[in-house]
Amino acid sequence: MVRVESLEKTYPGRRGAPPVKAVDRVSFQVPQGQLVGLLGPNGAGKTTIVKMMCGLIRPDAGQIFINGKDMVCRRTEALVDVSAVLEGNRNIYWRLTCRENLEFFAALKGRSPREIQPEIARYLDLFKLNDKADTEARKLSRGMQQKLATAVALIAQSRVVLLDEPTLGLDVQASLEIRELLKRIVQDEGRTVILTSHDMNVVQDTCERVIIINEGRIVADDSIDHLLDLFQVKVCRIVIGESLTPAQQQAIQALPQVLLEEENNGKIALTVPLEDAQVLHELFGILAANSTVICAIEQKQTSFERVFLEILGRSEHGA
Repeated sequence: MVRVESLEKTYPGRRGAPPVKAVDRVSFQVPQGQLVGLLGPNGAGKTTIVKMMCGLIRPDAGQIFINGKDMVCRRTEALVDVSAVLEGNRNIYWRLTCRENLEFFAALKGRSPREIQPEIARYLDLFKLNDKADTEARKLSRGMQQKLATAVALIAQSRVVLLDEPTLGLDVQASLEIRELLKRIVQDEGRTVILTSHDMNVVQDTCERVIIINEGRIVADDSIDHLLDLFQVKVCRIVIGESLTPAQQQAIQALPQVLLEEENNGKIALTVPLEDAQVLHELFGILAANSTVICAIEQKQTSFERVFLEILGRSEHGA
């Protein structure tokens, strides 16, 4: 359904700076009915790729095929099969109601507002927007605006849906609802969905496969399950119930591959890899120096966030 071949894009440098190669010979394919994560750090080239795939930016070299149609040479035909929700909340008209937004954007794709009223009703119900159907978009919460933008992308019946940070800025409940909706439209409607996200929980929960970009190049393209198996390591999670001193925090942050996170309940969680026993011994020494109370010690599975960071780290060292 989507085929990208040797894609390249370079931006001129600002104020005499050298040009920036945002996308460097990127190639990948996505079959129909697959939900794929396009991941990478800030500035990796993800958004540039998404904008080239929906015809907003012209590539310097390479080709993009949507359902067999060249996005450069047959742009109008290719766009029939593409809908996009770009980062931010300006994907809908704020002074139109939810229902009017769905009618308007469907009409842009050549669909009759009268004929699609049953479909509009279905999407309003699916996205839990029935009570807000006649409310202007500007009066909705951020989560509802994001759900409406996703519904607008789907109402066009395009086969390919591009979502740039679909859960950015949403609360936990809204994020979970968007995740479930994405999985349903792929499973029930056979859509092809490509999403970018910095939230690895969203990616691990929704995507079958990930394409990881770093410095404009693909550094990994595989299923999440296989990557988790490939980088499987034993990890220990230590929960402490009191604040650390500045000296303790500094010493812990200096330890390799130790993650320090503050939890909602005020406790602090330390995630430690067990391959190097010396790191664990040093950590216990830091905690013992101030008689820090340990609430729990448990072994946990490797998270996809750790896998992602490991892949980026290896790519930056030429691996």
